[in-house]
Amino acid sequence: MAKRQLYMTKNDMDRLDYLLIALVAQAPDPEALEALQSELDNARLVSSEAVPPDVVTMNSKVRVRNLENGEERIITLVFPEHADPAVGKVSVLEPVGTAILGYQVGDEIQWTSSKTKLRLKVEEMLYQPEAAGDRHL
Repeated sequence: MAKRQLYMTKNDMDRLDYLLIALVAQAPDPEALEALQSELDNARLVSSEAVPPDVVTMNSKVRVRNLENGEERIITLVFPEHADPAVGKVSVLEPVGTAILGYQVGDEIQWTSSKTKLRLKVEEMLYQPEAAGDRHL
């Protein structure tokens, strides 16, 4: 499966860079931080106005399907302090959060770390802040 181009808004990039700097010294799981940094390093930086409406940005709500077992779930991608798995709010530092960030509807994602192996497909965009005009989130 070919690696797709990841998109990242400048606002998300700035906030995520700041998050990584703040967490690096106290990281209980440095692999999660390294994985996120790798995604940021490979992303194409775009303005909030120019990001395609089907790209998963921070605070996007998407329906994803696990390609291994067919299970679907609805996820809102959030910063760690807003994570609440009970209501589908997944931290960008969780494997599934890092995996979907920057991908588009229809993309299939293969994500492997020492603890996790995921095969996901972004099925549907339910809400993207930039497309909704909520660029302040």
